[in-house]
Amino acid sequence: MPDQNTDPADDPMGTEVHSAFATPTPNLASMESEQLVEREQLEPEDPEDKDNLEDRDDRQRERARSLWQDAWRDLRGNWIFWVSSLVIVFLVIVAIWPGLFTSTSPLACNLSNSLQGSSSAHPFGTDNQGCDIYSRTLHGARASITVGFFATIGSVLVGAVLGGLAGFFGGWWDAILSRITDIFFGIPLLLGAMVFLTAIDSHSVWIVVAFLVILGWPQIARIARGSVITAKQQDYVTAARALGAGNSRLMLRHILPNAVAPIIVVGTIALGSYISLEATLSFLGVGLAPPTVSWGIDLSNAVQVFRNAPGTLFYPAAALSITVLAFIMLGDAVREALDPKLR
Repeated sequence: MPDQNTDPADDPMGTEVHSAFATPTPNLASMESEQLVEREQLEPEDPEDKDNLEDRDDRQRERARSLWQDAWRDLRGNWIFWVSSLVIVFLVIVAIWPGLFTSTSPLACNLSNSLQGSSSAHPFGTDNQGCDIYSRTLHGARASITVGFFATIGSVLVGAVLGGLAGFFGGWWDAILSRITDIFFGIPLLLGAMVFLTAIDSHSVWIVVAFLVILGWPQIARIARGSVITAKQQDYVTAARALGAGNSRLMLRHILPNAVAPIIVVGTIALGSYISLEATLSFLGVGLAPPTVSWGIDLSNAVQVFRNAPGTLFYPAAALSITVLAFIMLGDAVREALDPKLR
C-alpha cells in the first residue's frame, strides 16, 4: 500500500491511474476561437447567400408562430371581422352611453303625439303610446346587449369548468355530467325559458340572464369536454406528465390554451343567439317587462299598429337584426381564423 505522502513523481503507476480518470479542464479560449471560426464559416460572403439565409430564418420564424398569432394575422386580413367589430363597438357605445346620441327620454310619452311620422323632434316617429321611437331604439340596446353578454359569460364559465373537468378526469364525473347534459338537451331552450319565466313574478334583466345561463351551459360543457379530451391525448401532454407535471399544471399550461379556441367560437355565436332569444321572450310577454326598454317589448307593441305606422316595427327589428348579425359574423370570422382546416 503506497504511502499517502509519496510524491507523485515517485509513483508513476498512481499518476497514470489519476490521469486516466481525471476530468479534462476545458480551454475556454480555444472553444471561443473554434466557435468564432464556425460562425465565420456559416456566414456567407455572397449577398445572394445572405438573402437566402434571411429568407430561411423568416420561414423558420413563420413556422414558429403560435395558433393565436396565426389567427390574428388571418383576422387582420378579413373584412368581415373588421365590419362586424366596428358595428359591435358602436352598439356597445350606444348601450353604455345612449345620451351621446339623443337627449330624449325613452319613457317620455305623450298620447297626443301617438303614431306621428318622422319629424325633426322625432326622427323615427312615435309609437302608439306617443314615445319617441329613435330614443327607444337606442336605449333598447342596453338591455338586449346586457342580457346577451352576461348570459354568454355565465354559460361559458359554467360550461367550460364542468365540461373541462369531466373531459380531464373522466370516470364517474364524466358519466354524471353526460347524463345531466342529455336531460337539458331534451328541453327546448325557448320552451324551457317560457315555462321558467312564467312561473315567477320578477322579470328583471338578471332573472332572464340567470335562466339563460341555466339552460345554455350544457352546450358549452359538451364543446369543452370534447376539446379537453382531444388535447389530453396529444404527445406534449404525455411528455409533460412523464416529466412530473401535476394535474393543475397540465390543465392550465398545456391543455386549456389548446382547448379554448372552440369555446370562444361557440360563445361568440351564442351571444347573438341570446340577444335574439331575449327579444323573443320579451315579445311573447314572458321576458323583460316595462318600464325596461327592450327591442322585444317595442316589437310586441308594434304588432297591432305597424300597418298604419311601419316605423314602429321596422326600426327596432332592424336594430335587432343588425346586432345579431354582427355577432354571428364575428363568430364565423373567429372560427375560420382558429380552425386550421378552414385556412
